[in-house]
Amino acid sequence: MVCLGNICRSPLAEGILQSKLSDKDFYVDSAGTGGYHVGAQPDYRSIAVAKKHGIDISQQTCRKFIEEDFDNFDIIYVMDTNNYSDIIKQARNQSQKDKVKLLLSETSSDKMQVPDPYYDDNGFEHVFELIDTACKVIAAKLTTT
Repeated sequence: MVCLGNICRSPLAEGILQSKLSDKDFYVDSAGTGGYHVGAQPDYRSIAVAKKHGIDISQQTCRKFIEEDFDNFDIIYVMDTNNYSDIIKQARNQSQKDKVKLLLSETSSDKMQVPDPYYDDNGFEHVFELIDTACKVIAAKLTTT
């Protein structure tokens, strides 16, 4: 799960998807395309909205996406087209590019981008709902294949 700073959207996506999958069978992680918050906790508003829905993301630490993530992960979900472009630029080959997907492309929604709620305190619940819907679809696909 990748967003810009790895403090709002991608930590939520990590926590939401992991809550829907077995820890024994799946490893979910998140990162940012920018290294602005490396080592920090997710934004307190992401922590709060996750907690409201019974998910604890407070132990996550922000990290920057690295080239080795292409080797370590089967699918790389990004939150918006800017993150998509940034990650695609780091890919060394077509196989790595094929791993990168817009998170909301998994839903039937006409929206393709998860909005960044950083400057909108009221946007965190909406972002949670968008991500949760996509993660339900992803979890269903992963557990039936």
